[in-house]
Amino acid sequence: MVASKPCESNAAQPSPARRHVGDLIRNFRSRAGLTRQDVGDRLLISESLAGAYERGEHIPTTSFLQDADTVLDARGALKSCIPLMDDEKYPRTFVGWVRLEKIASSVSAYENMFFPGLLQTEEYIQALYEERVPQFAEAEIQKHVEARLERQAVLSRDPLPIVAYVIEESVLQRPIGGRTVLRNQMLHLLKCTQSMNHLMVQVMPTARNAHAGLNGPIKLLSAPDGRNWAYEDGQCGGTLISKPQQVNQLIDRFGMLRAQALTPWESAELIERMADQL
Repeated sequence: MVASKPCESNAAQPSPARRHVGDLIRNFRSRAGLTRQDVGDRLLISESLAGAYERGEHIPTTSFLQDADTVLDARGALKSCIPLMDDEKYPRTFVGWVRLEKIASSVSAYENMFFPGLLQTEEYIQALYEERVPQFAEAEIQKHVEARLERQAVLSRDPLPIVAYVIEESVLQRPIGGRTVLRNQMLHLLKCTQSMNHLMVQVMPTARNAHAGLNGPIKLLSAPDGRNWAYEDGQCGGTLISKPQQVNQLIDRFGMLRAQALTPWESAELIERMADQL
C-alpha cells in the first residue's frame, strides 16, 4: 500500500548514513584502482549513478551493495551496509517487515485499494506516488519508486516463497494513472501468475453477500523459523504485529477470504476480460 512507502529525505542534504556508505564505496573503488566508469561498466549502471551513490545523493540498492562488495573486494564491508540503507528507504515501522519479507517462506495479502506492491509495474507505482497528499517532489517520487521495485526481488529469490493474494474487483476498475497504466498493470499481473508457479492471485467479486475482509487490508508472512507475522496499514503509518493470537486471527480471516473469492483460474479469466475492455 502507499502507506508502506520509504521515508522522505532531503536529496540536497544526504544523511550521515548515506554519506558514510558513499565514502566506503569511494574508498574501496580507489583502493581497487578503478574509476567510476569502470564500476559502472562492471555493475551495469551509469557512471553518473555510481557517482551519486558515492556522494550520498542516491540510496544504494541491495543488489548494488552485494555486487560492489565482490567487485571492489570489500570483504563484506559493503554487504554489511544493506540493513543501514534499508533504514533509509523505509519508515521505521515498515523496515522490519521488509527484512522479514526478504527471508519469508510465504507471503500473502488481501488488498482492497490497489494491486499488491510486489506485483506493481513501475508506471503504476509512479502514478500512486504522484497522487500522494501532500505531494512529493519528483526526486522523492523516484526514490520511492526505486525502493518498491527493489522489494520485488522477493518474488524471484532463492528459495522461492509461496505467495498468495486476494484483490478486490474494484482494484481492477480504479484507473490509477489512466486506462493505459491500468491495462498494462493487469497484463503484468496475468504474466506474473502465468510464469510463477509459486504465485496465486484471486479476485474478490464486488457482488458477494459475505465478505471476511471488511475491516481492511491484511498482510501476512511466515518466517523460516515457523513464526507468523502480520502488518497493519493505516493513514498515519503501519504496525508490525507479532502476537500469535492477533496474527492467527488474521490468518483465519485471510483463509475465509480465499474461500469467498473467485478461484485463481476464474480470477485470471476476469482480469483478462477486464483488461481487454480498456
